[in-house]
Amino acid sequence: MNERIETALAHRWARIGLALAAGAGAALAHTPFGVLPGMLGYPLLMLLAERSTRARGGVWMGWLAGFAYFGIGCWWVAEAFLVNPAQAWMAPFAASLLPMGLGLFWAAATGLYRRYAPSGVARVLVFAALFGLMEWLRGHVLTGFPWNPAGAGWKAGSAASQFAAVAGVYGLGVVTVAAVSAFGPLAVAGERRGRIVAAGLGAAVLAALVIGGAVRLGQARLSFTDTTVRIVQADIDQSYKWSPDAYRSIVDRYIGLTAQSAAETPDIIVWPEGALPATAADVFGDGSPDAAALARALRPGQSLIMGLSRGQADATAEGGARYFNSLFVLTDEGGPGLRIAAVYDKYRLVPFGEYLPLGSLMSRLGVRSLVHVPADFSPGPRPAPIPVPGVGPVQPLICYEGLYPGFTPAGRGRPEWIVNISNDAWFGATSGPIQHLNLASYRAIETGLPIVRSTPTGISAMIDPWGRGVGDHRLASGESGVIDARLPRPAGATLYGRFGDGLFWLLILSGLSALAPWSRATSWLKARLDSSRDRQA
Repeated sequence: MNERIETALAHRWARIGLALAAGAGAALAHTPFGVLPGMLGYPLLMLLAERSTRARGGVWMGWLAGFAYFGIGCWWVAEAFLVNPAQAWMAPFAASLLPMGLGLFWAAATGLYRRYAPSGVARVLVFAALFGLMEWLRGHVLTGFPWNPAGAGWKAGSAASQFAAVAGVYGLGVVTVAAVSAFGPLAVAGERRGRIVAAGLGAAVLAALVIGGAVRLGQARLSFTDTTVRIVQADIDQSYKWSPDAYRSIVDRYIGLTAQSAAETPDIIVWPEGALPATAADVFGDGSPDAAALARALRPGQSLIMGLSRGQADATAEGGARYFNSLFVLTDEGGPGLRIAAVYDKYRLVPFGEYLPLGSLMSRLGVRSLVHVPADFSPGPRPAPIPVPGVGPVQPLICYEGLYPGFTPAGRGRPEWIVNISNDAWFGATSGPIQHLNLASYRAIETGLPIVRSTPTGISAMIDPWGRGVGDHRLASGESGVIDARLPRPAGATLYGRFGDGLFWLLILSGLSALAPWSRATSWLKARLDSSRDRQA
């Protein structure tokens, strides 16, 4: 069998097919597929890079695998461009250019691996470290696109996912890739004992992830505050939302769900991102019938969290104004009528969706962002907790920001919960909303905080501090209704919450240490001694 694998690894067209299969397998490990054996795509990619005659061949193998991985994981982005028929021509370009670009990060990892990787068991650590480093860069370069990092191949809330509370999702990815890649040497010829030892270590690490996570979940004690939250999902299709005759029916639907009777009156109502097809000035302006309707729908003492776009005069901006994708906290405390208790402006914007990179060039090519305001959105300040009357401070994350680790502070500034309002209506009944929920749930594991998540068409949910859905408190894609649930109490502060990516960087440096001059010199000396003994024998 090893000889047949070696032959396939040496054949050009077989290598291309295997590279695509490696990326596709790794992609299928993610939700909603959950094919965990697909993670063996990582060791297959490592072997393909090793068998490349030059670093350029390693780059090619990594790019092909990355293209397949992101093609399967991100095809749903095309759906957003089909909402507006005038922009439908951009859909095939989005579905192809995005995986082509993101595949460059995988190409860099495998190219560097082919150029510098040592021999022996250490090469597994080097491969995982280089791959993990490029995954981190993918999540940060040009604001980043951290969709489906390797660690998120474990379903959030599962036993193995709990390691994110220690090292974050990026650290979990490094450990996972190293563990499964340790099985790679079994498939090729080489020293039998070394191959078995490497596979045994990989199996031990995977077992430790699962057992350690199971112990953590077994010790979890979920308890609830006295605060009841109502999550509103009105099931508003994005293509209908901006039609001229839709506005009143949308407002009425949200108002009706907000005022819906319940056995226990909610303390907080949460609407999704961009809930109404209007700006804050339209909704809250003097004499606005919508502000009056909102005031009537809310009961005394209730607070409403909702997403709206807002404009702000700025003489330095094009058109004399800047626009923000914002979250508002509304309350009736302090007098009759509603007042704005807090505002948060989205910090991490979606490229091409909310702003155009290289905007002037893209505009000349006929490309524009998907926003329904006169200009691209501007970024707000870095996320920080905001107050909600009658409840502890909350960390707001709008849509795409739920993909990013590290935005929620620990220590004295730690909030008591996270609210993630999103607009997954752009992506319809695709894998996008399912994966988005999984990725956002990792923020709960990393911080030990519950998450309240509201979207207009699904998936809305209450998530506990271990990344699990709370009971049946979930509204799937295409469902309309409300979730009334008690807000879970926070778990204890996590190691990741205290130290951030510190352990991740320790893992990266440990893996790359095999490339240090002294390490390579040791390997060279060992090879020479072995060769000398063979000649004497």
